[in-house]
Amino acid sequence: MRKTHALVQVLQALMDDPMGRHWGYELGKRAGVRSGVLYPILHRMLNEGWLDDGWEEADETSRKRPARRYYELTPDGRAAISALLVELRDDARFASFLPGAPA
Repeated sequence: MRKTHALVQVLQALMDDPMGRHWGYELGKRAGVRSGVLYPILHRMLNEGWLDDGWEEADETSRKRPARRYYELTPDGRAAISALLVELRDDARFASFLPGAPA
């Protein structure tokens, strides 16, 4: 996967709640990336097996909007993302984005 600032921001947003259910719109807001950047990243993560996805239950939806798609990290995804974030801490391009990165 190509290492970009947007990817790092999405990874961090996912790892803020690694066991949680993430809605695309909310994830984009937390990561600070546009939907045109977010969804290709999520699609690649789905293909890698880092994420599972699904649709909210019918009783969860409001009559005023369609069902929302959610994303959940897989165990392999949590491990891969953790390892990738550790690796990226040593990359000067991401020092300002990652806590614990060398200054």
